[in-house]
Amino acid sequence: MPAVVIHALAQADAALAAAGPRGVLLLSAHGAGAFAGHRWFVTMVAEARRRHPAVACAAALDCADAAGSALAAVRAGVGIIVLDGACPAFAAVAAAAAEVGAHILPSRPVAFDLGQTDLRRRDDRAALADWLAMEAPHAWATPPPS
Repeated sequence: MPAVVIHALAQADAALAAAGPRGVLLLSAHGAGAFAGHRWFVTMVAEARRRHPAVACAAALDCADAAGSALAAVRAGVGIIVLDGACPAFAAVAAAAAEVGAHILPSRPVAFDLGQTDLRRRDDRAALADWLAMEAPHAWATPPPS
């Protein structure tokens, strides 16, 4: 499942609208879980899913090396969290996540960053579509459940 970095609801909508049958992994900005918390991301992804109910979608919140933010996200029900594998508390957070069926990734998947695009431009929309149609280099053939 290809990954797309989203920063706003309009970007999540665009990614889901262009996703196709393989779906898409909506990935937060690097460290967003640490500086913005998990609530905005969970709310944004839920609204995007509501608008595109037929599209396969997983979502991953990047917490950089902020173990406390990652643990709060686990407790809030975030299903996929990126936490730097070098974080001293990685094993403890991963164990807590495993208890509730969440997944902790030790690094960010390769992703197309919509923060670097203007979705009003045809070329940028085409680049997104090309990324979503590509066979590689995506992180997962099938993602963990979100």
